[in-house]
Amino acid sequence: MKTEPISNLERVLSEGRFAVTAECGPPRGANAEVIRKKGALLKEVVDAVNVTDNQTAIVRMSSISSCAHLLALGIEPVMQMVTRDRNRIALQSDILGAYSLGIQNILCLSGDHQRFGSQPDSLNVFDIDSMNLVRTVYTMREEGTDMSGHLLDGSPRMYIGAAANPFADPFEYRVIRLAKKIDAGADFIQTQCVYNLERFRQWMSMASGEGLTEKVHILAGVTPIKSAGMARYMAKNVAGMDVPESIIRRMSQVPKEKAAEEGIAICLETVAALQEIPGVHGIHIMAIEWEEQVKIIVERAGLLPRP
Repeated sequence: MKTEPISNLERVLSEGRFAVTAECGPPRGANAEVIRKKGALLKEVVDAVNVTDNQTAIVRMSSISSCAHLLALGIEPVMQMVTRDRNRIALQSDILGAYSLGIQNILCLSGDHQRFGSQPDSLNVFDIDSMNLVRTVYTMREEGTDMSGHLLDGSPRMYIGAAANPFADPFEYRVIRLAKKIDAGADFIQTQCVYNLERFRQWMSMASGEGLTEKVHILAGVTPIKSAGMARYMAKNVAGMDVPESIIRRMSQVPKEKAAEEGIAICLETVAALQEIPGVHGIHIMAIEWEEQVKIIVERAGLLPRP
């Protein structure tokens, strides 16, 4: 049974501090130095580092092994796990194995469909969905059994996360889905990148009205924009992404050599606004191969040093 904080991330959130997490993607190969270099940029800058699980359905170094490399550097990881590639046997096995290596945080996801990746002919699994994965980890942790009710010789005491997209349609269903993930056992939520602050405030108000912000820790996602082209691409081609025209126009009006600086400025303004929204307990920075900017963002946002 979970009692005292499991991980550093849980400790920060349970103490009422504003949490900061970041994300790093493993390499498309076995070169561990890639993950170590990214980890070095994030160490002591954030409370935990998410490691993606074959993101965009492209073969990469496994999330579990990448998390182990971060642990060796003294960095707390959040292991992402998608249901696309494993059946329930493999999912539970990897959860147990990850915990045995010292991985204490997990983010449960469905995963990008393989048709969007580099091997579109591969078969998917989707034996269970992300909601059921949350419930599975919760059951293993709290009841000490697997999905079939068999007792485990050592329960994985993991801090359980799930994702939420306040900007997908139908909008009214977003809070209902959030409530279901909380009921399944989610301890914290990381959201899609926030650019449309007005819509995000509306979602948070609805969640608060249902009492959900008292039951879970919500970390709002932020991604610094590198260029006007990146802003346009996300607005038109990334499902569930809401990039207002005002952001695209603002990025388009600055010289190209100033675009990255402007993107960081927008990100910092967003972070400041998010800190004022009741129920937001932290931020999750997805820098997308721009990890060197994370420290700048956290420092300029007044969120250093970390507790």
